[in-house]
Amino acid sequence: MSKEKEMLLVGSKTKEALKDSGLNVAGDALDELNKRVHNLIMDAQTRCTANGRKTVRGTDF
Repeated sequence: MSKEKEMLLVGSKTKEALKDSGLNVAGDALDELNKRVHNLIMDAQTRCTANGRKTVRGTDF
C-alpha cells in the first residue's frame, strides 16, 4: 500500500525554473521530483543517525 507523500515543492516556482530554460513541464514531473526529494530526505536521516547525530547536515545529502 503506497501512501501519497506530502508535496514539499512549491509547484509554481519549480515550473517557473524549468520553463525559464525553455522547457515545458509535464503533469507528472512535479510528482516524480517530489518522490525524489522525499528519498533524499530519508537517505539524509539514515546517514545522520548512522553517524550518531540528531542534526541533519548538508553533508548528509
